[in-house]
Amino acid sequence: MEFLEIDGSYGEGGGQLLRTAIALSCITNRAVKVHNIRSKRPNPGLQHQHMTALKAAVEISKANVKGLSIGSTTVFFKPEEISGGKYEFDIKTAGSVTLVIQAILPILCFAKEPSEVTIIGGTDVPWSPTIDYFKYVVIENLRRLGIDASVDLIRRGHYPKGGGKVILKVKPISKIIPLSTVYRGNIIAIHGVSHCTNLPNHIAIRQAKAAIDVIKSEVKNIELKEEVSQGLGPGSGIALWAEIENGFRIGADALGAKGKSAEEVGREAGMKLLEELRSGMAIDRHMGDMMILYMAIAGGFQMGVSSLTLHAETMIWLTEKFFNIKWNIEKMNGKAILRLSKIT
Repeated sequence: MEFLEIDGSYGEGGGQLLRTAIALSCITNRAVKVHNIRSKRPNPGLQHQHMTALKAAVEISKANVKGLSIGSTTVFFKPEEISGGKYEFDIKTAGSVTLVIQAILPILCFAKEPSEVTIIGGTDVPWSPTIDYFKYVVIENLRRLGIDASVDLIRRGHYPKGGGKVILKVKPISKIIPLSTVYRGNIIAIHGVSHCTNLPNHIAIRQAKAAIDVIKSEVKNIELKEEVSQGLGPGSGIALWAEIENGFRIGADALGAKGKSAEEVGREAGMKLLEELRSGMAIDRHMGDMMILYMAIAGGFQMGVSSLTLHAETMIWLTEKFFNIKWNIEKMNGKAILRLSKIT
Protein backbone atom coordinates (compact mmCIF):
# COMPACT_ATOMS: atom_id res chain seq x y z
CA MET A 1 0.00 0.00 0.00
CA GLU A 2 1.32 3.45 -0.93
CA PHE A 3 1.67 5.89 1.95
CA LEU A 4 3.57 9.02 2.91
CA GLU A 5 6.15 8.45 5.64
CA ILE A 6 6.66 11.28 8.14
CA ASP A 7 9.46 11.59 10.69
CA GLY A 8 7.61 12.70 13.82
CA SER A 9 10.83 13.93 15.44
CA TYR A 10 11.51 16.58 12.79
CA GLY A 11 11.86 20.19 13.94
CA GLU A 12 9.59 20.90 16.88
CA GLY A 13 8.88 17.18 16.98
CA GLY A 14 5.79 17.38 19.18
CA GLY A 15 2.08 16.77 19.05
CA GLN A 16 1.34 19.53 16.53
CA LEU A 17 3.33 17.72 13.83
CA LEU A 18 1.32 14.55 14.42
CA ARG A 19 -2.06 16.32 14.57
CA THR A 20 -1.38 18.27 11.39
CA ALA A 21 -0.11 15.19 9.53
CA ILE A 22 -3.32 13.34 10.38
CA ALA A 23 -5.49 16.32 9.38
CA LEU A 24 -3.69 16.62 6.03
CA SER A 25 -3.99 12.88 5.52
CA CYS A 26 -7.78 13.18 5.82
CA ILE A 27 -8.02 16.25 3.59
CA THR A 28 -5.79 14.82 0.83
CA ASN A 29 -7.15 11.27 1.29
CA ARG A 30 -3.57 10.03 1.51
CA ALA A 31 -2.40 7.31 3.91
CA VAL A 32 0.44 8.25 6.25
CA LYS A 33 2.88 6.53 8.56
CA VAL A 34 4.23 8.78 11.31
CA HIS A 35 7.19 7.36 13.24
CA ASN A 36 9.45 8.71 16.03
CA ILE A 37 6.37 10.39 17.54
CA ARG A 38 7.46 12.84 20.26
CA SER A 39 10.74 10.92 20.53
CA LYS A 40 12.56 13.95 22.00
CA ARG A 41 10.07 14.39 24.84
CA PRO A 42 10.60 13.09 28.40
CA ASN A 43 7.53 10.86 27.91
CA PRO A 44 7.80 9.85 24.21
CA GLY A 45 4.94 8.59 22.11
CA LEU A 46 1.21 9.16 22.32
CA GLN A 47 -0.33 10.53 25.52
CA HIS A 48 -4.04 10.95 26.40
CA GLN A 49 -4.39 14.32 24.65
CA HIS A 50 -2.87 12.99 21.40
CA MET A 51 -4.96 9.82 21.65
CA THR A 52 -8.17 11.85 21.84
CA ALA A 53 -7.24 13.92 18.78
CA LEU A 54 -6.35 10.79 16.81
CA LYS A 55 -9.46 8.90 17.89
CA ALA A 56 -11.54 11.90 16.84
CA ALA A 57 -9.88 11.96 13.41
CA VAL A 58 -10.38 8.20 13.06
CA GLU A 59 -14.10 8.47 13.83
CA ILE A 60 -14.64 11.51 11.62
CA SER A 61 -12.79 10.03 8.62
CA LYS A 62 -13.71 6.35 9.17
CA ALA A 63 -9.96 5.66 9.05
CA ASN A 64 -8.05 2.45 9.41
CA VAL A 65 -5.39 2.97 12.06
CA LYS A 66 -2.57 1.02 13.69
CA GLY A 67 -0.49 2.02 16.69
CA LEU A 68 -3.25 3.84 18.54
CA SER A 69 -2.13 3.22 22.13
CA ILE A 70 -0.51 5.18 24.97
CA GLY A 71 3.25 5.38 24.44
CA SER A 72 3.10 4.33 20.79
CA THR A 73 5.80 6.04 18.72
CA THR A 74 4.51 4.88 15.32
CA VAL A 75 1.04 5.37 13.84
CA PHE A 76 -0.30 4.21 10.49
CA PHE A 77 -3.40 6.13 9.38
CA LYS A 78 -5.53 5.56 6.26
CA PRO A 79 -8.65 7.75 5.95
CA GLU A 80 -11.75 6.69 4.05
CA GLU A 81 -14.49 9.36 4.01
CA ILE A 82 -14.95 12.52 6.06
CA SER A 83 -18.32 12.49 7.82
CA GLY A 84 -19.97 15.39 9.60
CA GLY A 85 -22.68 15.06 12.23
CA LYS A 86 -22.68 15.03 16.04
CA TYR A 87 -19.68 13.80 18.01
CA GLU A 88 -18.45 13.87 21.60
CA PHE A 89 -14.85 13.34 22.71
CA ASP A 90 -13.65 13.26 26.32
CA ILE A 91 -9.90 13.67 26.91
CA LYS A 92 -10.45 12.44 30.50
CA THR A 93 -7.58 14.62 31.74
CA ALA A 94 -6.80 18.35 31.66
CA GLY A 95 -5.41 17.84 28.15
CA SER A 96 -6.14 20.78 25.88
CA VAL A 97 -9.48 20.90 24.08
CA THR A 98 -8.11 23.60 21.74
CA LEU A 99 -5.41 21.24 20.48
CA VAL A 100 -8.09 18.65 19.68
CA ILE A 101 -10.02 21.37 17.84
CA GLN A 102 -6.82 22.30 16.03
CA ALA A 103 -6.66 18.71 14.71
CA ILE A 104 -10.27 18.20 13.64
CA LEU A 105 -11.41 21.66 12.47
CA PRO A 106 -9.64 21.56 9.09
CA ILE A 107 -10.96 18.04 8.51
CA LEU A 108 -14.57 18.95 9.27
CA CYS A 109 -14.40 21.90 6.87
CA PHE A 110 -14.45 19.33 4.06
CA ALA A 111 -17.20 17.05 5.38
CA LYS A 112 -20.36 16.71 3.31
CA GLU A 113 -22.64 17.95 6.10
CA PRO A 114 -22.43 20.29 9.11
CA SER A 115 -20.83 19.08 12.33
CA GLU A 116 -21.35 19.66 16.04
CA VAL A 117 -18.59 18.36 18.29
CA THR A 118 -18.57 18.37 22.10
CA ILE A 119 -15.08 18.16 23.64
CA ILE A 120 -14.35 17.70 27.35
CA GLY A 121 -10.95 18.46 28.90
CA GLY A 122 -8.80 21.49 29.70
CA THR A 123 -9.95 24.80 28.22
CA ASP A 124 -7.24 26.98 29.77
CA VAL A 125 -4.05 24.97 30.31
CA PRO A 126 -0.32 25.59 29.76
CA TRP A 127 1.41 25.03 26.40
CA SER A 128 -1.72 25.46 24.32
CA PRO A 129 -4.01 28.25 23.11
CA THR A 130 -6.59 29.28 25.70
CA ILE A 131 -10.21 28.84 24.72
CA ASP A 132 -10.74 32.61 24.56
CA TYR A 133 -7.74 33.10 22.25
CA PHE A 134 -9.09 30.32 20.04
CA LYS A 135 -12.64 31.65 20.00
CA TYR A 136 -11.91 35.36 19.59
CA VAL A 137 -8.69 35.29 17.55
CA VAL A 138 -8.24 31.98 15.70
CA ILE A 139 -11.86 31.37 14.69
CA GLU A 140 -12.42 35.01 13.72
CA ASN A 141 -9.27 35.12 11.59
CA LEU A 142 -10.19 31.87 9.86
CA ARG A 143 -13.51 33.44 8.82
CA ARG A 144 -11.44 35.64 6.51
CA LEU A 145 -10.45 32.44 4.68
CA GLY A 146 -14.07 31.43 4.19
CA ILE A 147 -14.18 28.98 7.11
CA ASP A 148 -17.58 28.85 8.81
CA ALA A 149 -17.02 27.64 12.38
CA SER A 150 -17.82 28.66 15.94
CA VAL A 151 -16.75 27.65 19.44
CA ASP A 152 -19.10 27.84 22.44
CA LEU A 153 -17.64 27.66 25.94
CA ILE A 154 -19.94 25.69 28.23
CA ARG A 155 -17.65 25.20 31.22
CA ARG A 156 -14.02 26.08 31.91
CA GLY A 157 -11.47 23.45 32.85
CA HIS A 158 -8.01 24.17 34.27
CA TYR A 159 -4.99 22.05 35.10
CA PRO A 160 -4.90 19.59 36.82
CA LYS A 161 -8.63 18.75 37.08
CA GLY A 162 -9.80 19.49 33.54
CA GLY A 163 -13.51 18.92 33.13
CA GLY A 164 -14.04 21.87 30.80
CA LYS A 165 -16.58 21.60 28.02
CA VAL A 166 -16.81 23.29 24.62
CA ILE A 167 -18.94 22.80 21.53
CA LEU A 168 -17.39 23.22 18.09
CA LYS A 169 -19.73 23.81 15.16
CA VAL A 170 -18.47 23.62 11.57
CA LYS A 171 -20.24 24.08 8.25
CA PRO A 172 -18.66 22.51 5.17
CA ILE A 173 -16.89 24.61 2.54
CA SER A 174 -15.75 23.86 -1.00
CA LYS A 175 -12.44 25.71 -0.80
CA ILE A 176 -10.28 27.94 1.37
CA ILE A 177 -9.91 31.51 0.13
CA PRO A 178 -6.28 32.54 -0.48
CA LEU A 179 -5.52 35.93 1.02
CA SER A 180 -2.58 38.30 1.21
CA THR A 181 -1.95 40.07 4.50
CA VAL A 182 1.57 41.17 5.40
CA TYR A 183 1.56 44.35 7.48
CA ARG A 184 -1.04 45.18 10.08
CA GLY A 185 -3.31 48.16 9.66
CA ASN A 186 -4.34 50.68 12.29
CA ILE A 187 -5.59 49.42 15.65
CA ILE A 188 -9.31 50.03 16.12
CA ALA A 189 -9.59 48.77 19.71
CA ILE A 190 -8.31 46.27 22.26
CA HIS A 191 -10.74 43.73 23.71
CA GLY A 192 -10.30 40.90 26.14
CA VAL A 193 -11.66 38.48 28.73
CA SER A 194 -10.17 38.18 32.21
CA HIS A 195 -11.54 35.14 34.01
CA CYS A 196 -11.27 33.24 37.26
CA THR A 197 -12.90 30.00 38.40
CA ASN A 198 -13.44 29.06 42.05
CA LEU A 199 -11.45 32.14 43.06
CA PRO A 200 -12.41 35.54 44.52
CA ASN A 201 -13.89 38.04 42.05
CA HIS A 202 -11.02 40.47 42.56
CA ILE A 203 -8.62 38.09 40.76
CA ALA A 204 -10.29 38.72 37.39
CA ILE A 205 -10.57 42.44 38.13
CA ARG A 206 -6.89 42.78 39.06
CA GLN A 207 -5.75 40.82 36.01
CA ALA A 208 -7.74 43.13 33.75
CA LYS A 209 -6.50 46.31 35.46
CA ALA A 210 -2.85 45.21 35.21
CA ALA A 211 -3.25 44.46 31.49
CA ILE A 212 -4.90 47.84 30.87
CA ASP A 213 -2.11 49.64 32.75
CA VAL A 214 0.44 48.08 30.38
CA ILE A 215 -1.49 48.73 27.16
CA LYS A 216 -2.97 52.18 27.75
CA SER A 217 0.31 54.00 27.07
CA GLU A 218 0.01 52.95 23.40
CA VAL A 219 -3.69 52.20 22.82
CA LYS A 220 -6.49 54.22 24.40
CA ASN A 221 -9.58 52.34 23.22
CA ILE A 222 -9.57 49.31 25.56
CA GLU A 223 -12.59 47.25 26.62
CA LEU A 224 -12.07 44.20 28.81
CA LYS A 225 -14.71 42.13 30.53
CA GLU A 226 -14.36 40.08 33.69
CA GLU A 227 -15.84 36.61 34.01
CA VAL A 228 -16.22 34.82 37.35
CA SER A 229 -17.45 31.22 37.37
CA GLN A 230 -17.71 28.09 39.47
CA GLY A 231 -16.36 24.79 38.23
CA LEU A 232 -13.63 22.26 38.83
CA GLY A 233 -10.97 25.00 39.28
CA PRO A 234 -9.32 26.86 40.74
CA GLY A 235 -7.81 28.67 37.78
CA SER A 236 -7.54 32.02 36.09
CA GLY A 237 -6.30 33.68 32.93
CA ILE A 238 -6.68 36.52 30.49
CA ALA A 239 -6.89 36.72 26.71
CA LEU A 240 -6.45 39.97 24.78
CA TRP A 241 -6.93 40.82 21.14
CA ALA A 242 -6.55 43.86 18.94
CA GLU A 243 -9.17 44.64 16.31
CA ILE A 244 -7.25 45.73 13.21
CA GLU A 245 -8.74 47.77 10.38
CA ASN A 246 -7.93 45.04 7.82
CA GLY A 247 -10.30 42.69 9.66
CA PHE A 248 -7.71 40.40 11.21
CA ARG A 249 -7.16 40.12 14.95
CA ILE A 250 -3.85 39.99 16.80
CA GLY A 251 -3.94 38.24 20.15
CA ALA A 252 -2.08 37.15 23.26
CA ASP A 253 -2.93 35.39 26.51
CA ALA A 254 -1.58 34.40 29.92
CA LEU A 255 -2.62 31.96 32.63
CA GLY A 256 -2.60 32.14 36.39
CA ALA A 257 -0.51 29.70 38.43
CA LYS A 258 0.23 28.96 42.06
CA GLY A 259 2.43 31.73 43.45
CA LYS A 260 1.79 34.01 40.45
CA SER A 261 -0.07 37.20 41.29
CA ALA A 262 -3.05 38.45 39.32
CA GLU A 263 -0.98 41.52 38.42
CA GLU A 264 1.75 39.33 36.94
CA VAL A 265 -0.81 37.50 34.79
CA GLY A 266 -2.30 40.73 33.46
CA ARG A 267 1.07 42.35 32.79
CA GLU A 268 2.32 39.23 31.01
CA ALA A 269 -0.62 39.21 28.60
CA GLY A 270 -0.37 42.97 28.06
CA MET A 271 3.35 42.85 27.27
CA LYS A 272 2.86 39.90 24.92
CA LEU A 273 0.18 41.80 23.01
CA LEU A 274 2.29 44.96 22.77
CA GLU A 275 5.21 42.92 21.45
CA GLU A 276 2.98 41.48 18.73
CA LEU A 277 1.60 44.89 17.80
CA ARG A 278 5.01 46.58 17.76
CA SER A 279 6.23 44.07 15.17
CA GLY A 280 3.99 45.78 12.62
CA MET A 281 3.07 42.44 11.06
CA ALA A 282 -0.47 41.27 10.31
CA ILE A 283 -0.40 37.93 12.14
CA ASP A 284 0.78 37.07 15.65
CA ARG A 285 3.23 34.22 16.10
CA HIS A 286 0.78 31.62 17.42
CA MET A 287 -1.83 32.38 14.76
CA GLY A 288 0.96 32.10 12.20
CA ASP A 289 1.69 28.54 13.31
CA MET A 290 -1.93 27.59 12.65
CA MET A 291 -2.41 29.56 9.43
CA ILE A 292 0.26 27.60 7.55
CA LEU A 293 -1.92 24.51 7.18
CA TYR A 294 -4.81 26.56 5.77
CA MET A 295 -2.49 28.53 3.49
CA ALA A 296 -1.11 25.28 2.08
CA ILE A 297 -4.60 23.95 1.37
CA ALA A 298 -5.53 27.22 -0.36
CA GLY A 299 -2.43 26.88 -2.54
CA GLY A 300 -1.54 30.56 -2.85
CA PHE A 301 -1.03 33.08 -0.10
CA GLN A 302 1.31 35.46 1.64
CA MET A 303 1.37 36.64 5.24
CA GLY A 304 3.56 38.59 7.59
CA VAL A 305 4.17 37.09 11.04
CA SER A 306 5.67 38.73 14.11
CA SER A 307 7.99 35.78 14.67
CA LEU A 308 8.72 32.54 12.82
CA THR A 309 8.56 29.89 15.54
CA LEU A 310 9.98 26.37 15.42
CA HIS A 311 6.37 25.17 15.21
CA ALA A 312 5.92 27.27 12.07
CA GLU A 313 9.10 25.98 10.46
CA THR A 314 7.97 22.42 11.17
CA MET A 315 4.57 23.10 9.57
CA ILE A 316 6.29 24.54 6.50
CA TRP A 317 8.34 21.34 6.11
CA LEU A 318 5.30 19.13 6.63
CA THR A 319 2.97 20.91 4.20
CA GLU A 320 5.59 20.80 1.45
CA LYS A 321 5.52 17.01 1.81
CA PHE A 322 1.76 16.85 1.24
CA PHE A 323 1.31 19.45 -1.49
CA ASN A 324 3.03 20.49 -4.69
CA ILE A 325 4.07 23.81 -3.13
CA LYS A 326 7.14 25.80 -2.22
CA TRP A 327 7.47 28.29 0.63
CA ASN A 328 9.61 31.37 0.25
CA ILE A 329 10.59 32.95 3.56
CA GLU A 330 11.88 36.49 3.99
CA LYS A 331 13.23 37.05 7.50
CA MET A 332 13.67 40.51 9.01
CA ASN A 333 14.94 40.92 12.59
CA GLY A 334 12.91 37.98 13.85
CA LYS A 335 9.86 38.87 11.78
CA ALA A 336 9.02 36.99 8.59
CA ILE A 337 7.02 37.21 5.39
CA LEU A 338 5.85 33.84 4.08
CA ARG A 339 4.96 33.48 0.43
CA LEU A 340 3.51 30.36 -1.05
CA SER A 341 3.57 29.23 -4.65
CA LYS A 342 2.71 26.05 -6.49
CA ILE A 343 5.52 24.09 -8.10
CA THR A 344 5.00 23.95 -11.84
